[in-house]
Amino acid sequence: MAIKKMILDLDTGVDDALALALAVEDPRVDLIGIIASYGNTLVETAAQNSLNLLHLLGADDVPVFIGEAHSSTTNHFDVMPISMAIHGENGVGNVELPTTTRNVETKSGVQFLIDAAHEFGEHLIYLPTGPLTNLAAAIQIDPEVATLIGQTTLMGGALTVPGNVTPFTEANIHQDPEAADFAFTHQQNLTMVGLDVTLRTLMTKTHTQAWRELGTEAGRLYADLMDYYIDAYDRLDIDHRGAALHDPLAVAVAIDPDYVQTIDLNTRVTYDQTSGDYGRTIGDRERLNDPTTTKIAVDVDVERFVRDFQDFMLDVLK
Repeated sequence: MAIKKMILDLDTGVDDALALALAVEDPRVDLIGIIASYGNTLVETAAQNSLNLLHLLGADDVPVFIGEAHSSTTNHFDVMPISMAIHGENGVGNVELPTTTRNVETKSGVQFLIDAAHEFGEHLIYLPTGPLTNLAAAIQIDPEVATLIGQTTLMGGALTVPGNVTPFTEANIHQDPEAADFAFTHQQNLTMVGLDVTLRTLMTKTHTQAWRELGTEAGRLYADLMDYYIDAYDRLDIDHRGAALHDPLAVAVAIDPDYVQTIDLNTRVTYDQTSGDYGRTIGDRERLNDPTTTKIAVDVDVERFVRDFQDFMLDVLK
């Protein structure tokens, strides 16, 4: 068993499915659990998608927990139409995955994170690929979580490029800017893997054809869901060259930080709805000269990452 323990916090859509596969396959980490979140889909759908994908990948030993179902400032969540257009109505490209009979755990996802932080401490990697609602809730219940977790690597935010929901706001941050600000200003050892780097890492149908040629059910289904994602990027004029590997890059960086170059920057998230400055990841003026708790990825070794990711996928899908 690897010394490093990883928790994925997934709003399980297409790129989350890829992140899950990478975490299952990489021997340098031990995937100890998945927390389901809202975002690309409803939390219950995200949980079932994770259970089904784990079953497909032969990883039925990984437990799945239910996280928060909506943002910290609302009492309800509806999936945005653009999310369904990109990820499909079921979150995984409208691909019908074999359904496992395994159920989610009875413990809440937030409590699971708190317990794991105390059990594994510096050896724990927490990796949210959706909103930061679960992390903020865990810290609010138990402030020690902010310093216990060895490493938090998140997919979200945009510092040097435009957002993908508003000119300033990235989708995961946009789901709950208040929780994101709380997390950025409290959580220690945090790395932001945002649109600055993820938009550069593209997967094409040449890659997915190699998955199909493995001749396995997992290879075919993963190719189907990724092709849906690639087609959505083309149809919605996001990128005609391929689809971005947002969430898998965050997993890869958590395991091997050398994939990216980072800057040290104490960061916050704006949430002033009156002015419209809502959901922007930006340097925290009040903490600019304080010891730094956050790293922001600003450059990525695209060739190395895409090559390595394809190798991992060919291994896990064969």
